Amino acid sequence: MAEKTINPLLKSGLEYGPIVAFFAAYLLLKDRVFTFGGAEYEGFIAVTAGFVPLLVLSTLALWRLTGHLSKMQVVTLVLVVVFGGLSVWLNDDRFFKMKPTLIYLLFGGALGIGLLRGQSYLEPLMEAHLPLNKQGWMVLTKRLTAFFFGLAALNELIWRTQSTEAWVYFKTFGLTAAVFLFFMSQGAVFRKYGITKEGDQG
Repeated sequence: MAEKTINPLLKSGLEYGPIVAFFAAYLLLKDRVFTFGGAEYEGFIAVTAGFVPLLVLSTLALWRLTGHLSKMQVVTLVLVVVFGGLSVWLNDDRFFKMKPTLIYLLFGGALGIGLLRGQSYLEPLMEAHLPLNKQGWMVLTKRLTAFFFGLAALNELIWRTQSTEAWVYFKTFGLTAAVFLFFMSQGAVFRKYGITKEGDQG
C-alpha cells in the first residue's frame, strides 16, 4: 500500500516526539527514586516505563495516518518494547542501554548479508531519495555497514564506561548527529555515482 502524505510537522512530531519526551523527562526525574510494589526504581527506569508505551502509541498513530512503517521503524519498536520492558521488569537499566547496539548490529548484519550476495539491500529502501547507479549503491552500502558496526561498538563503549546521564546525552544527540554527519560526508559518492533522469552518469 502506498504511503499517504501527512503534514510534515505532524510526521516529525510522531517520529521524534517520544525521543524528545524521554530526554526531557529524564532531566526532570533522573535524581528521583520511585517506590512501586515494595521495590525502588530510579528515575531512568521510571522514564523508560513511560517511553515504551509512548513510542508504541506514536508508531501506531504514524501507521494509521500514513498506512506505512519502514522495516527500521518496526524493528526499533520491537526492540524498544522487549528491552525497555526487560529493564522495567527486572529493574535493570542495562537492557535498555544495549538496545541501540542490537539495532545497529541487526541493520549492519542485514546489509552485510546483502553485500555477500552481491546486492545492496539499501537501494530499494532509499532509491527514491538518492538517485545512484548500481556501483554507487554498493559503495554506499559497504560504508554504511561499517558505520553501523562502528556505532554498535561505540554504544557498548559509552554505556559500559560512562554514567547513565552521559549515555542519555549520547543516545539523544550523539547517535543522531553521527548518522547526519555520515550522510553529509558522502557527497563525493553522490557526485561520482549519481544518475539523472536521462540515465546513468556514473
